[in-house]
Amino acid sequence: MSQTTQTPDTTSLTKTAEEPASRHRWWVLAMIGIAQLMVTLDATIVNIAMPSAQADLGFSDGDRTWIVTAYSLAFGSLLLLGGRIADLFGRKVAFLVGVGGFAAASALAGAATNFEVLVVGRTLQGLFGALLAPAALSLLTTTFTDAKERARAFGIYGAIAGSGAAVGLLLGGVLTEYLDWRWTLYVNLVLAVIPLAGGWILLKRTAREPGAKLDIPGTVLVTAGLFAVVYGFSMAESHDWSSPRSWGFLTVGGLLLIAFTWWQTKAEHPLLPLRVLLDRDRGASFAVMLISSAGMFGVFLFLTYYLQLSLGFSAVKTGLAFLPMVGALMVSATVATSFLVPRIGPKTIVPLGMALGAVGLVWMTDLGLDSTYVTHVMPPLIVTGLGIGLVMAPAMSLATSGVAAHDAGVASAAVNTMQQIGGSIGTALLNTLAASAATNYMDGKNPGDKLVQAHAALESYSTAYWWSAGFFAVGAVITLLLYRSGVPKADENAAPTVHM
Repeated sequence: MSQTTQTPDTTSLTKTAEEPASRHRWWVLAMIGIAQLMVTLDATIVNIAMPSAQADLGFSDGDRTWIVTAYSLAFGSLLLLGGRIADLFGRKVAFLVGVGGFAAASALAGAATNFEVLVVGRTLQGLFGALLAPAALSLLTTTFTDAKERARAFGIYGAIAGSGAAVGLLLGGVLTEYLDWRWTLYVNLVLAVIPLAGGWILLKRTAREPGAKLDIPGTVLVTAGLFAVVYGFSMAESHDWSSPRSWGFLTVGGLLLIAFTWWQTKAEHPLLPLRVLLDRDRGASFAVMLISSAGMFGVFLFLTYYLQLSLGFSAVKTGLAFLPMVGALMVSATVATSFLVPRIGPKTIVPLGMALGAVGLVWMTDLGLDSTYVTHVMPPLIVTGLGIGLVMAPAMSLATSGVAAHDAGVASAAVNTMQQIGGSIGTALLNTLAASAATNYMDGKNPGDKLVQAHAALESYSTAYWWSAGFFAVGAVITLLLYRSGVPKADENAAPTVHM
């Protein structure tokens, strides 16, 4: 990947470098989008296949949690390291190794003959995903430097990132029902072909940053800290918030991340330079990714439960039910980054998206046993999708906008880290609150009554929707306060780069 830094004295050189790149940049976007889809699909596609995998391999309900946790632990704890590796050793190498390794790990997990091999495969998926995700986003950041084209590119990318979980539900249902649960993993071998071939042909290697070194103490602190935080939330979900394994790991993780932040102010070659975080719009965007990811689980997780367990939808029908939301999300994401934010700025658009997400989720609290899809489920789903699109794509673009080329990977990793931690918080907190709501509803009633059980489930879903709406409402206030007024201005200190 050739780089050109644009200064007043090198305009002609930059123009020369951009000409060959212009022929390939949209192909690069397609390649990056497919690679990102591989990672986002795995947030939900395996969940649909879990009952079939459990019956086939014979593992317990307690072990089932580790199929998801193994992936999230490796992915969440290694993202910042993966992003810095991409910056130091080249985004092409990181991207290709990430895609190839993710596909190979998927093949291993798909071919698993026992629970242990499946967990190892899922762990390796998380490891290579932590290398792939920040490399993909940083490639997008450094490939599209023209403001209008960058907006369109991030609109498409944000739509993929925001809708990947819903697409995973659909694809997981189709593959599990008509083929086999193993194909929810094997599908990554098919998806990996285009990114591998395209990356090998279209991308060029960059030289290693002179004198750059990996921040070993920072790597240890942040990896251990993120591992402890993700593990703590996973334990809270499967055990209880009062369990020492929950609050103990969360406390240790928090202390390690505080120590990591302090160390970054002292390190000669910091893993996550604080200049990446301290810009006001970028800081607001990181907060957006954290909060919206926590709230989105109220849609994907509990609406899936409602459609299958309360309305009796099949896995395939459940996946199809999310398509209107995916369509709305794609439209609003593209419109937000291409037209609205460049003209109005994020201070209006992102809070509006947060508010729409909150409205859609509050609307869902009225869903009952006699609700119909077209009349009662689809309208709030579309509203929520429109809101998420207005939030995700602008936040991803602004979180990496104005970042110098040598920080693009770690800035992209920070975005993915916020998304992963937000998802872990949302899953653990909403599951706990939903379970408590169901228990409270059953108190004093006949627990064997099927109707009572059904209404208890509705109460649990409704509670999750209310809390998810609360996340989005808080996000609306925070983004209204944090984002700068007006249209974002280009950072003159950021070095535009062009990748072929």
